[in-house]
Order: sequence, then structure tokens, then C-alpha cells
Amino acid sequence: MLITLCYLYLWVRWGRRPGALVLSTVRRLRASRCSFTFCRAAAQPGGARVCLSRGGRVFCVGESQSVEDLNKWALFLVSPFVLEAEHIAFVTESIWAQADSFQKPSSSETVVKWSDCCLPLACRPGDPYQLIARASVDNFSKLGAAFMEERLQMDNGLIAQKIVSVHLKDPALKEVNGASTKQVQAQPLSPEASLEAEPAQGIMEHSGPGDLKAAGEGCSRLRRGCASGSEPTADGDPGQSSAEHRLLHLSSCHECLELENSTIESVRFASAENIPDLPCDNSSPVDGAAADELCPEQERRRGNISGKAPNILLYVGSSSEEAPGRLQQVRSVLTDCVDTDSYALYHLPEDGALRDPWPDNCLLLVIATREPIPKDIHQKFMAYLSQGGKVLGLCSSFTFGGFQVTSRDRLRNTAQNLVFSKADGSEVRLSVLSSGAVYEEGLSPGKLQGHLENPDKEKMIVHVPFGNCGGEAVLCQVHLELPPSASVVQTQEDFNVLKSSNERRHDVLKEILRTLGLNCDARQAPALTPLYLLLATEEIQDPFMQWLERHVDPEGIIKSSKLSLKFVSSCTAGVEITPASVPVVTDSDAFSSEYFHVETYRQNLQTTRLGKVILFTEVTSTTMSLLDGLMFEMPQEMGLIAIAVRQTQGKGRGPNAWLSPVGCALFTLLVSIPLRSQLGQRIPFVQHLMSLAVVEAVRSIPEYEDINLRVKWPNDIYYSDLMKIGGVLVNSTLMGETFYILIGCGFNVTNSNPTICINDLIAEHNKQHKTDLKPLRADQLIARAVTVLEELIDTFQDRGPNGVLPLYYKYWLHSGQRVHLGSSEGPQVSIVGLDDSGFLQVHHKGDEIVTVHPDGNSFDMLRNLILPKRQ
Repeated sequence: MLITLCYLYLWVRWGRRPGALVLSTVRRLRASRCSFTFCRAAAQPGGARVCLSRGGRVFCVGESQSVEDLNKWALFLVSPFVLEAEHIAFVTESIWAQADSFQKPSSSETVVKWSDCCLPLACRPGDPYQLIARASVDNFSKLGAAFMEERLQMDNGLIAQKIVSVHLKDPALKEVNGASTKQVQAQPLSPEASLEAEPAQGIMEHSGPGDLKAAGEGCSRLRRGCASGSEPTADGDPGQSSAEHRLLHLSSCHECLELENSTIESVRFASAENIPDLPCDNSSPVDGAAADELCPEQERRRGNISGKAPNILLYVGSSSEEAPGRLQQVRSVLTDCVDTDSYALYHLPEDGALRDPWPDNCLLLVIATREPIPKDIHQKFMAYLSQGGKVLGLCSSFTFGGFQVTSRDRLRNTAQNLVFSKADGSEVRLSVLSSGAVYEEGLSPGKLQGHLENPDKEKMIVHVPFGNCGGEAVLCQVHLELPPSASVVQTQEDFNVLKSSNERRHDVLKEILRTLGLNCDARQAPALTPLYLLLATEEIQDPFMQWLERHVDPEGIIKSSKLSLKFVSSCTAGVEITPASVPVVTDSDAFSSEYFHVETYRQNLQTTRLGKVILFTEVTSTTMSLLDGLMFEMPQEMGLIAIAVRQTQGKGRGPNAWLSPVGCALFTLLVSIPLRSQLGQRIPFVQHLMSLAVVEAVRSIPEYEDINLRVKWPNDIYYSDLMKIGGVLVNSTLMGETFYILIGCGFNVTNSNPTICINDLIAEHNKQHKTDLKPLRADQLIARAVTVLEELIDTFQDRGPNGVLPLYYKYWLHSGQRVHLGSSEGPQVSIVGLDDSGFLQVHHKGDEIVTVHPDGNSFDMLRNLILPKRQ
């Protein structure tokens, strides 16, 4: 009854500002142990009662939400925590700001900064990024009202999407207090503990630079107030007059403030003799000359072994219009290169670079702005370097060590040839996008360097060690952070050469990151996921289920030599999935995937028999094995296909592996071909028909005819004659009078890295021809390719090779091409075409036409060779 009266009260007083309404509601209803939620209307929790709606955002009250397990959260280690009666614990969910969604506040006076109103307790990186914090009732209400009026500002380029109050149950409180107690108790035992203490069991210490803005302010107050007798300098940092106390800089401001009132008084007044290994105070501006005096090499160790949070900080300069897009570009390429499960990427804003204690939690500082670096920020960066910090400059004005950045306007935003020397002395040659600047003067005694492949060998990448603490920087004047599709790439020719070097661009960046101490090893393969049984048409629902009932054993399993498929109505999280045993969920109503829309597939599939029974999975070892137990039994008209988002053990021809990142169209299709038929007598043509079907699936779409996809003998899909974009693998089994053929196919649709994809070609076509073609989806193109393949097979069965070869030759790469057989010294021949069986025909001057079989040879497009395949 009380809650109902409060709702009526709110609606009657609708004219009041959201702040007053929110505060009144929170105060009145807090005793009821309900949860308060601020979110977009579309994300309103089920069963919640809306108190206020404003501009597509709602404030609602619902059932109590609780947090009782923080094992999956990274705790900010603070002193023992008690949730006071007038405080509220809450979770904020945020997303990273995109260039097109970045909004500047209308007025700085109206902005409410999240970190000014609360104390952060824990975070969970991801999408969304989640933070647990506590705040007073008034400050919680202030945050909520600011969210409703779009005045709430997060740090690190985050945009708040949801705020919900929660109750921290005893287990969670014990985890917070256990972690903080461990750190506090470690302080008097070992001077190194404050730097290198391990986090509590099962919890990774993980604190961002700006999320702990309040922490930075707290440390600033400690530096001013804890060390009696020390005078602050002009910029607020303590002077050097009190060396006895200036070494008390701790990693968390809240910890410092709480320790002031704790029983560990000895920590407050510890002397330099008692704590000999604490690092020099990062807040004092340091130049190169003073670095050695402050930090002897034998006393310094930086990196993750020092207990630092695994943070990579991205500095992109001031809050200009270009900054959000620049931030996204840098974040994107680093996400491709490092394991985001091991490192967290944060935006370091300009004001935070001066204010926050970010050096304590920074493994790598990335500077990516052409703007001049303000002097006070440059001093901060040099102080960080002097303490053993690592810096990566990406087309930045930041320099030191005698280097100067000199403009070369002729190079600006053009593709240039770069020679990059790796740490082991080997060289990599690649095409890169130049910033229009080079490095002059200075020496580069580091392990890495890069120069243009021209007579002047202009320096584009320099590696500069600094001081005796292990500090070092790699500075670049080539755009390793920009993809070939970037708007500053001016010509189609530049796009082509940059895309050809795209994989090497990533390799060079990974080499630089490894040299700076980061791990760029391949990520652990994702866990396998269940299969889902999906049907493209309702007509085959009953026939297929009847067939299935006749062929499964009493436990619902169909076994083959390679794996067992267990058909179940649902799959619980605890079910073990292996390459040899996979559950198949038959309830299609339970299916949902952002990568595969059943309706999109159905709309684009126009077949009478192929691709109608779908086995879909997010992650599998290889789609080629999924159909093994079904292929010989299932009626041909049911058309079996296996589709995956990712493969952990994708197969290519011979010993080759097929890399399968998210964004590929990956499938294996079952096709039955009568032995005594046109195609049955010419089975090698099947791989050509599949390659052709993928190309035609795109280029037959109205307005997409000029997207430059091609077929390459014997089984590849190419962009022009430059880069492979996909491939085909065919396994055939003859049983009686029928070939049972598994066609494995994979082609890049949305995955721009590390090479190229179809949507890259569409974007480049739009840029060059001022068109507005929409990007394509993998599910759409798989269905279209299967449809085209069925049409090509039918045409081939009716008219033989001559029915499909005109279309094949329209798209193939090799007309009139001259190549060498075997090696560059081998005989030079001209490619004629395909013979009646689908094998390649070549002609040597003065000799007869020779046939080259695809099962023993391959094309080396880069050297124009036909080579015997290595086993």
C-alpha cells in the first residue's frame, strides 16, 4: 500500500524536476529493500513499476537485486568496507563510446561525473562494462537524475546504459573485506608488499585509471596532508624537502585515506630506511638528466610482476571532434593484437593524465595524437618513462632523446614501402600508410627500427630505451593503427597494396608490443557449443522428425566413425561437448544467435533440395565432420548443411589449416550426385562450381555486379588477383551408383583482419564510386551461394561443362596468363582453360596442350607458378 501511495505521489507531482522525484522515491522506498533501476525504456526489467519516463529513459522500481559472488569481478582493493545505513550499493553498466555516438555535454555546469559521486568497489570488463560502487542516498539519486537527463559523464570513453541498485550479501562483503584485509596486513610486514602484493585468491587486481578518479584525488590529498612538513609545489605535487614522508604514495587513494584512520599508524610514519624499495614519486616532474639519480637499475622492476593492473592506456589528445574516432581506431587494432582477457584498454583523457595516479596501474601508454603534447603532460609521460614505463607512439608528436619530427608533405596519407627490422635482426617488407612525417636527429639504439625503402632511408619507426629502470618507447610515423579502408586512404591502388600487407601490418605491431613486454600469443580456442537443428521450410518438419525417430537409438543418439550426435530438446550448461560427442538441440524456439538469423537464411534460400536441414553451432572443431553420421541415410530432398560461426580445427587442402575467425561464412554442404550423370563423370568440376557460386552469389545482387570477386583455379575465391578471400574443400565418397559429396566452404564476409573481406570491397567500392551499397551478412550469402550452386549443378547436368564455363571464365583470373611450371626456371606456359573433366590446360610454345591436375598442384599467385603440392 505504501508503494502504491508513493507512485501516486510521484505522478501527481509530475512537474517537479527528475532530481527531486528520484530522491523522494529512493528515500521513501529504500526501507522496502526493492531495487531502483535507471535505464533505456527498451531495457526495462520485467515486472518493474515505472516511476518516471523521460526522453526514452525510465526510472523504475522492482524486485530486490543482489550480488553474492564476486569471484568473477576484479576488486579494487580498499580498506575494510562496511555499507553504512545511508549508502546504496549499485551496478553501472556501460558501453564504449563510438565515434558516431559520442556526445559532448551541452554545458559543463550541468555535467555530473560518475566518479565524483561514488566509491568504486569492483569491475567486470566486457560488453557491457560493469562497475559496482557505493554512494550516499543523495549522490545515488543525483547520478540517476543525471542519467535521466543525459548529463551523466563516465570516464575512459564509457557511456552509461543502466544503473541498478543491488544488495551485497554476506559472501560478497567477505570477499571485499578479505581482499582489503590481506593488502592492509601486508603493509608493515614487507616494504615490497605495497607494490607487489598478490591479489586475494581467485581475484585479479584490476583498476582503471579514470574509474578511480576519486582514488587519484585521495592520493593527492594524502601526498599533501599525510607527510607533515612537506610543501606542495605549484602544480600540487609535494616538494622534495621531506624525503622521509614523500614515499608514502600508495596505489589506491581510498586505501590511503582509510589507513590514516586505521590502527596501522606505523605505515603513516614509515621512513625511507624502513621502505628502501618503494618507487620514486611519480608525481614529480622528471627530465632525462634526473632519471638515473631517482631510480637505480638494481632497485627497479616494472611490468606485471610488480603487481600492476594489466592496463593499456590510450591517450588521443584533447576532446576534439576527431578524438572519439581516433580512440576507437586505436582500441580496435590493439584488441586484434593482444588478448583482451588478459589486458584492459582504457582511455586516458587529457585532464586525467595530469590528475589521476595512472602510472601506478599502467603497463603500456599508447600516445596517438598529432596535436602538440602540453608541457605539463609531456613531463608526466617522461616521469612515467623514467620509472620504467613503456610507451608506444602512433603518428604522434611525442618525442624525446634528441629526435625531431619533420614534415614530409609528399608522403602524407600515401602508401609507402617500409623495411622493418625485428628484434632478432630479420627484416619484414610491407606497404604502410605514411603520416607525412619522419624522424630526424637522435640515435636509435633499440632492437627495432623501420625506414622507408628509398635512397634516403627515412626513419619511420625508432626504438628508444630510456634511463636505467627499463623504460623504453617505440615511436612510429606510419599508421599501424589504421585499416586500409580508412577514409584517409586516397586511391584504389593504395587500398590494394595496403590490404595486401594488412597481415604483415598486424605482425609488425605485435612485434612492437612484444618488445614492450606484452603478450600477443594466440588466444585459447573457445569452448565448443551445441548444435541446433533448424529447418528452412515448414514442409519438411514432419518428414524429417519421422526419419529421425527411425534412426536414433533408444538414447536419441546417431553414431558414426567420427562422432556421436545426441538429439535433445534442450541443452543445459553442464553438458560436456567434445569433437567426438555433440548434443543437437531440436527445439528451434530456444535458438538465438547474433550471427545467424534463420529468417534471413530462409528468405535467401531458393532451392528445391539443398541446404534445407540446418545444423548450426557457434563453435565447432570443423563442420566437415558434423554430417558424417547422417550423410548416407538422409533423403536427398532434405538437403543437409552444417553452419558454424567459428572453427577451432578448420581444414584446407592437404596439410593446410583454414583459419576461421568470427565474420567468416563457414559451412559444409551435402550434395548427392548420380555416378551416371554429366557431373558424376566429371566430379573435379564440383569445387569449381562451388567457388563460382560464392562469387555469383554476391555479383548477381543488383548494383553489386562490380564488386571485384574472382575465382582462382583450382578452389579459391579471390579479390581481383591480389588476395584470397575464401576457399573450397571437397570430399567425395562413392557408394553404389551415387557420389556423396561434402563441400566445405569458407569465405570472409565481415572480418576485415588479418586480410580482407567482402564488406571491405563493398566499402571501398562505395568510396571510389560514391555509392551507398549496404554491407552483406554471412547467413544471407551462404543461402544465396547454396541457391546458385543448385542452379549450376542443374545446368551442368543438362548441358555439361559448356553450360557453366562461360560464366566461370567471366570471373576467373587466368585468361591468357603466362606461368612457369615447377619453379621460376621451369618452362613458361600459357593458360588455356579447363578441359572436359575440370582440369587446367596449359600450352607451351610449339608443343601440345598439357593438362594439370588440381589434386597434385597449386597456384602460387605471387610468383605466377604452378607448383607441385608439398605433402
